[in-house]
Amino acid sequence: MTAVSESIGFNLNPLNRHSDKRDDHAFIDRLHGSPAARFLVFDGDVPLLKRGSECDAWFRADEAAAIGEPLQRIFLGEAADGSGRFALGLALNDVSPEAGHERIDLRSIAQQGLVAASELGILAEAKSMLDWHRRHSFCANCGSPSRVTSAGWQRICDTCSTRHFPRVDPVVIMLVIDGERCLLGRQRHFAPGMYSALAGFVEPGETAEDAVRREVMEEAHVNCGQVAYFASQPWPFPSSLMIGCFAQAGSTEIVVDVNELEDARWFSRDEVVAMLAGTHADGLSAPKPFAIAHHLLRAYAEKGSAVLNT
Repeated sequence: MTAVSESIGFNLNPLNRHSDKRDDHAFIDRLHGSPAARFLVFDGDVPLLKRGSECDAWFRADEAAAIGEPLQRIFLGEAADGSGRFALGLALNDVSPEAGHERIDLRSIAQQGLVAASELGILAEAKSMLDWHRRHSFCANCGSPSRVTSAGWQRICDTCSTRHFPRVDPVVIMLVIDGERCLLGRQRHFAPGMYSALAGFVEPGETAEDAVRREVMEEAHVNCGQVAYFASQPWPFPSSLMIGCFAQAGSTEIVVDVNELEDARWFSRDEVVAMLAGTHADGLSAPKPFAIAHHLLRAYAEKGSAVLNT
């Protein structure tokens, strides 16, 4: 993994996922039954953290059992010490009011740096997987209930034998560059004064490069030419893969799609530097460091339009 990818939130995940052993029941049961096994516990889609001097997301088997009965169990992987790591999904608000833990949503955990970067990536894996199970309990082919198999990584329909696999939705997020300025926009739900790179879902039969060009045209009516890949980021809200890119502007007049954006405009490179530092004269800000948009902006602030050639 490159240094750029390592610095982006949710990107570090040191577990050996053992995708080839998910149907090896003896292997999974041995890891699950070991005293060294550790569990992430989710109340709905919100992780539980132990209270203490440091936040701890990992629970022993007995600690997890005291919290509630899980609806789902997902094998996340094997840690470097050989211990099995699992995610347990409880029904929303079905958590025992046991003292010593609290619900903290994953976005807040990331923003506040409450856990190590390597644990943040595992939490993202767990959240996306548990969310997929909650949304896909019935077969999309025939409508019958499906059941979990492969240590949580597949669902199978016993009626029509269709196998279902976790979905990941590709999303392009792009910083459009016109020399010493870049194009940023803001959505209505953003924090006051925050601007970010434009983004949108990749459509079927579309390349990431064409998705970049289409989304920028749709949202800001700006043509783009060259597209350069930067880095990617798992985005567990609920389960996207953010594909970070830079794009060369081919036109500069902006027409904002008000259904998608509240505003969009060109920002000078100096403004970007100030936004990242929290010193913008108008109080405008950039996304936090856990988001790939922050790193797109930082790379542009440091290298300018040279990022299109990397």
